[in-house]
Amino acid sequence: MKRIILSLLIISLLSIQPAYSFWIWTPKSGKWVNPKNLPKDNPKEQFAYAKSYFDINKYEEAKREFRKLLKAYPKSAEAAESQYYLGLTEEAQGKAYEAYLAYQMVIDKYPFSERIQEIIGKEYKIAERFMAGEKRKVLGIDLPVDNPAIEIFGKVVENSTYGPLAPQAQYKLGLVLKGLLRYYEAEEEFNKVVSRYPDSEWASAAKFQIASCRGSLSKGADYDQGAAQDAKERFEEFVREHPDAILSLDAQKNIDAIREKEAKASYDIASFYEKQKAFDSAKIYYNDIIDNHPESPWAGEAIARLQMMERKNEK
Repeated sequence: MKRIILSLLIISLLSIQPAYSFWIWTPKSGKWVNPKNLPKDNPKEQFAYAKSYFDINKYEEAKREFRKLLKAYPKSAEAAESQYYLGLTEEAQGKAYEAYLAYQMVIDKYPFSERIQEIIGKEYKIAERFMAGEKRKVLGIDLPVDNPAIEIFGKVVENSTYGPLAPQAQYKLGLVLKGLLRYYEAEEEFNKVVSRYPDSEWASAAKFQIASCRGSLSKGADYDQGAAQDAKERFEEFVREHPDAILSLDAQKNIDAIREKEAKASYDIASFYEKQKAFDSAKIYYNDIIDNHPESPWAGEAIARLQMMERKNEK
């Protein structure tokens, strides 16, 4: 009987042994661990193993193994390269914002990596994609946030303030803000282009955009005469400095549009005074239109109103 019980116990132990074959005891951690979750014996082997998944487009497996390297060997030479490859895998999976975050981590944690300039270029291209209309998504759902290009262009400039991509990144940051109707912020960014990179090809375009922001602030139901005057002066300065530039044609159109608004504003004020029977004040504004905006349709209206007022006086 004892022999039967002993035999059954041995068989039972043998039957459950495979369940423990995947786990080992590690005195260092004081835990049972699955060998599958352990990194290779050195960072080179671990990196090669992770990259083998990347090379056959098994991106989730590659990310798991690259992250395993970063956790086990954070100070190794392969750590920076693993972080870089995490960016590549995110980008290969169409996760542009996540790719940017992974790339930026290389710059933040491994500033001496040979990949820095290459990464700045990749970040710039990702920002351009968002600028062109690509949406930031998490699990396929659009996030209700401002354009990520604002953050990424800003980082490109921060990462290399006087690098080759900095002037256009600074300029395009202004364009994104302008497109979101954030004119004061946009103007501030365009001013940085002019002050930081005065000799770059983007400086003159930034001056035009500054004037355009001022002009946009003068539009709408409430006419802002101060902003309009400032915008006009900035456009006129741009045309003087760059008479042959293509943007000067647009600048002149903006000048003409602002002058038209100035003429209408003066006409509205003159009409108000006329209705209030303050004819002397009305004449001042009608004459201002004729003298300063003779090409405007409002000049003809002003002449007609002055003639009508004179006929009334004659009676």
